[in-house]
Amino acid sequence: MTTQAQFDAFAAEVARELGTHCRTAPLPAKMRGKAGLIVDDDGRALRLVQPDRRRPERLRVYAALPDESEVGVPSIGVTASSARHVAREFVRRLYPLHAEAAQQAAEITARRRAEERARRAVAEAVAGALPGARVQEQHRRTLIVWQHSTRPQGEYGPVQVDSVCAVVRASGESVQVDVSGRPDSVVPMLAAFARAHERS
Repeated sequence: MTTQAQFDAFAAEVARELGTHCRTAPLPAKMRGKAGLIVDDDGRALRLVQPDRRRPERLRVYAALPDESEVGVPSIGVTASSARHVAREFVRRLYPLHAEAAQQAAEITARRRAEERARRAVAEAVAGALPGARVQEQHRRTLIVWQHSTRPQGEYGPVQVDSVCAVVRASGESVQVDVSGRPDSVVPMLAAFARAHERS
């Protein structure tokens, strides 16, 4: 297999050997070198790569996952002696690894979604206590900023700003709050917080 067309034809032959539920699909344009993608009706995807053009008979096959940032992507090396041999090696060696990695990825995704729901509930409660606050989602945390500018009417000088900055952590189990401003604004806030904590 010295050309991409030959590689594509071989990948299509492997897909046929795997069964009628398998087919080839286009890979992202950023993939370099000879590579192909085989997908099936169960949502599994395999990336075939020819890593060394000096050894075109050697393939590296990766289990493609929807999100590969959290899970190690399993792969096997296989000799492209025939499409039937490659398909047999997929089923025997790579499919079990693919199933394990997909299960692990699904568990991580479920945990992340549960975290997001818990964090969103806490963030909504914090933002509800601070009318007009800005809410900004960041990576696995939520930032809530409330500011109020005050200056007595008719007076000149610098504007005084009371502010509350709250960070809701990933799971929603902790909130970090920074409060700054005039003592006559900040002290009642802290007192109200302490009273609420005593009641809980």
